[in-house]
Amino acid sequence: MQNIITRKYEAPCGVLVLGSLGDKLCLCDWQVERHREYVDKRLCRVLDAEFIEGTSTVIDNAVAQLDEYFAGKRMEFDIPLLFAGTDFQKKVWNALLSIPFGKTISYGEMARQIGMPKAVRAVANANGANSLSIFAPCHRVIGSDNTLTGYGGGLATKEYLLKLEKAMLPRLSNADK
Repeated sequence: MQNIITRKYEAPCGVLVLGSLGDKLCLCDWQVERHREYVDKRLCRVLDAEFIEGTSTVIDNAVAQLDEYFAGKRMEFDIPLLFAGTDFQKKVWNALLSIPFGKTISYGEMARQIGMPKAVRAVANANGANSLSIFAPCHRVIGSDNTLTGYGGGLATKEYLLKLEKAMLPRLSNADK
């Protein structure tokens, strides 16, 4: 069994849990994330690993890049990422990497981008299972009606990140108010 090294990161909009396995970042997720336990169990199962607290070169680099991002000095990340999920989830998470800083797309647009225009709900579910928030920017995906929906770290955090990136902010959906 391998070890996923974890440590907490205090972001201006909440606490993130960072995790690395070997020389790759496999976890950057909100501590209060509603799917936190599910994400942790999936990582341990898929990577045949367990969590231990500590730090690593990858985590130290991720912290430095997150500091720059939150200070408004970084628009792209160059941390090696390790996605742990199904082939479909990995396809969606890799598609997240192509969304430019400060831009948003809808779940429907994302489904069309990956060549599966009818898989909007599956794309939304894969976004919800993303264990690499910010680095794989699921906060840039919005509802087809231009509303902020579905962010594990909470909609206030999603709004904070989009404001930080100066993205044109969509409105909150009535269901999320």
